[in-house]
Amino acid sequence: MTLAGNFPLAAGLLAVAVAGIVYVLLLPLLTGERRAAQRLKTISVPTAGSSGRAATVSRRDQVAKTLNEIEAKSKGATKVTLELKIARAGLPWTVRTFWTVSVGIGAALGLIVLMITESPLVALGGVFVGALGVPQYLLRRLRLRRIAKFNKELPNAVDVIVRGIRTGIPVGDCFRMVSREAEEPVRSEFRTIIETQALGLSLGESVSRLYERVPVPEVNFFSIVINIQQQSGGNLSEALGNLSRVLRERRKMAGKVQAMSMEAKASASIIAALPFGVAGITTLTSPDYISLLWTTDAGKIALVGSGLWMACGILTIKKMIAFDF
Repeated sequence: MTLAGNFPLAAGLLAVAVAGIVYVLLLPLLTGERRAAQRLKTISVPTAGSSGRAATVSRRDQVAKTLNEIEAKSKGATKVTLELKIARAGLPWTVRTFWTVSVGIGAALGLIVLMITESPLVALGGVFVGALGVPQYLLRRLRLRRIAKFNKELPNAVDVIVRGIRTGIPVGDCFRMVSREAEEPVRSEFRTIIETQALGLSLGESVSRLYERVPVPEVNFFSIVINIQQQSGGNLSEALGNLSRVLRERRKMAGKVQAMSMEAKASASIIAALPFGVAGITTLTSPDYISLLWTTDAGKIALVGSGLWMACGILTIKKMIAFDF
């Protein structure tokens, strides 16, 4: 067989080889195998976006864990002892001083009642009221007044911390600035935070103890923000800035509610004072007429029943105009 006779066979074999090579190269593109392999490679190799999403999920888990820890601590809250009540009222007293003052108030009130009524039994009741009731009432009033002052000054203290962090000042130094320059009682409470840090506690633990001395939601918010930042990281200045805005909005809302409820409070005060006023005027003008209330059995029953119904009405009105934030 000559070369000319073998040429068609060689050309056919070459065409088959070229067709096989083209088939091998084009088959993955036609069937999508290369695209599938590329997608598998993309999934197997983490990108910057996927790592960012993973970091976000991890941070959410850390924040949730921190919130659960704070909630567990709040459920096992410290028992409110007399010493803690005195601290919440802002009094520099010891428990012994408190009981000494209570005994003095009780003795003075009992002596005054004895001089007015000349009844030892009523005077003994005055002693119990003066020794046990009046001091607790004063502690409660002082605590509420101190909390109101603290809530008023806390947003300003948070703003000082935010501005300090944004200018590059460490968080601890910002707290020291507040402990030196803020108004009372914020100044003394932040000074206590600095002192507890000096004893070895972390900033989060020190702020958590602040909530024990000032048990209000505002301080709880502040403690949660600090604890989350200490354990999970994040932009503390932005978080505290948002907290300051929330605290101011809460205070503004409380002012609006107080203004809107003043009419109801005034009505309740007038209704509560009206029977006593009428009784006093009637006693001055017609003493024989009103004396039947405490000289006859029917009058005593009517007096006790009226007092109970009046107490129920006052408590109901007070419950209706009391708002929690």
